Amino acid sequence: MKRIGILSDTHSYIDERIIHHLQGCDEIWHAGDIGDISVVEPLRQMAVLRAVHGNIDAGDVRMEFPETLTFTVEGLTVYIIHIAGRPGKYPIRVKNEVQKSNAGMLVCGHSHICLVLKNPLTGFIHINPGAAGKHGFHKMRTMIRLTIANGIAQNLELIELGVRSV
Repeated sequence: MKRIGILSDTHSYIDERIIHHLQGCDEIWHAGDIGDISVVEPLRQMAVLRAVHGNIDAGDVRMEFPETLTFTVEGLTVYIIHIAGRPGKYPIRVKNEVQKSNAGMLVCGHSHICLVLKNPLTGFIHINPGAAGKHGFHKMRTMIRLTIANGIAQNLELIELGVRSV
């Protein structure tokens, strides 16, 4: 069993609340718009970091992190991309890549809107953890924590990090 912390859209911001809620995680997944590369350093010190770059990320982040990432954890194949759209409205490229990878979970960011949904047409779980950073239109900063065992995601927690303030 692995405990996973999922975040996105930090936009160069990380604080003690994020760090606190990632304590005890075996892996941290960042679904893009990291911002400044320094954001990932404390995450790397805590757990295995799997991340993709997003549309605001500059060259150093893009050089280190791919646009998409596919991997298997505890028997569950995961596909991460920053911009994926919504269930039922995925761009054809995303739909094809998820099907080709046989992913049981798609993790994305970009919208700053937290959404967890089991896609009834494909059977995979769609997770957008919302935005953990301060930049954007969202009111509440959010992230997700869950466990994966025997190919099944379970014990999903939506974590509210506090109201976004500038």
